Amino acid sequence: MARRRPNVGLVALAALAIAAAACGEKPKAPPTHPKVVVSNPIDREVTEWDEYTARLEAVDFVEVRPRVSGYLQAVAFKEGATVQKGDLLFQIDPRPYDAALRRAEGDLAVAKARLQLARTKLDRATKLVGRDAISREEADTRAAEARQAEAGVEAAAAAVDAAKLDVEFTQIRAPITGRVSRKLVTEGNLVSGGSGSQGTLLTTVVSLDPIYVYFEADERAYLKYQRLAQTGDSPSSRDVRSPVQIGLADEDGFPHEGYMDFVDNRLDAGTGTMVSRAVLANPYYAFTPGLFARLRLPGRPRYRAVLIPDVAVVSDQSKKLVYVVDDKGVVSNRQVELGPMYEGLRIVHEGLSSSDRIVVSGVQRVRPGITVDATERAPQEPTTEPTGQAKENPVHEDPAP
Repeated sequence: MARRRPNVGLVALAALAIAAAACGEKPKAPPTHPKVVVSNPIDREVTEWDEYTARLEAVDFVEVRPRVSGYLQAVAFKEGATVQKGDLLFQIDPRPYDAALRRAEGDLAVAKARLQLARTKLDRATKLVGRDAISREEADTRAAEARQAEAGVEAAAAAVDAAKLDVEFTQIRAPITGRVSRKLVTEGNLVSGGSGSQGTLLTTVVSLDPIYVYFEADERAYLKYQRLAQTGDSPSSRDVRSPVQIGLADEDGFPHEGYMDFVDNRLDAGTGTMVSRAVLANPYYAFTPGLFARLRLPGRPRYRAVLIPDVAVVSDQSKKLVYVVDDKGVVSNRQVELGPMYEGLRIVHEGLSSSDRIVVSGVQRVRPGITVDATERAPQEPTTEPTGQAKENPVHEDPAP
């Protein structure tokens, strides 16, 4: 009797079924939700500031040049020192001008003697012509000679005054109070005098107190200020001393206060900006012309705003978004219109309210539509910036823009 061979395919399938039954599939773990930190925005009354890059410049800048020529005899100042108006800076050899003054004084004495003689002759001629002792023509000649002598005295006196000025100009004095630069010409050199830029440049002097702060506002900012002035919400800086706050490169915040005193009369078509200027007190000479600074001035009247941490804002091309978590932990995105920074927080003009819960930590782990494990955190308070000793009120005080 023939023996039947087993079906290999059925055996393999049975083995696989037994193995699958023995092993079985492990049950999947329940999905975990991303952990995030949420917080509520802050509703505060704020003054919105516009910030600009500025530069410091001296109110007065003078190039010191001689009015007379001569050899430089002495330099009477310390380079880089503070000088007072009228302090002696340079001494030019005065001897040629002293000699010219003595000669002019001698010419004046001669002219006075001639005038005295001419007047004596005129008095004699006046008496003689009354007795018909001399002709009328001769008397007129004597009168003309007296007038010429008077004019000669005036000319000689003017020459004496000019010579005295030349002697005085040999002492070159500080025209303003301020800080003097280095000497550009040393003793013993011949310097040329003259008017304008013809004279030899000897040094420069800049005033220090007060000091100007120049900055440029773009066209949109200028138009905004114009609209505020037209509606009466904020006075124009052309009409009032609008307050500004200033900080240097190594300072936190804006610890120094000044005021606006100038807005240019036209917009620069090349740069699209308007040049403006503020004045800053500098009694201790802490500020030097040429420094760059940060300047801010109120950009709009005081108003209530929503404030959030800047880290909560994400960018989607040109859009600014904030992730909002509802009561069930579901995330949605909210497009917002942002304003400037205010004491460490970002101003939100539109898109949020103080009752919303926004993601302030773990933003990179969320996306719209997912459920998150949210931990509540108290709202971040604004950080008051350093304001310096001169300012007693907080920086968000409501000054007129």
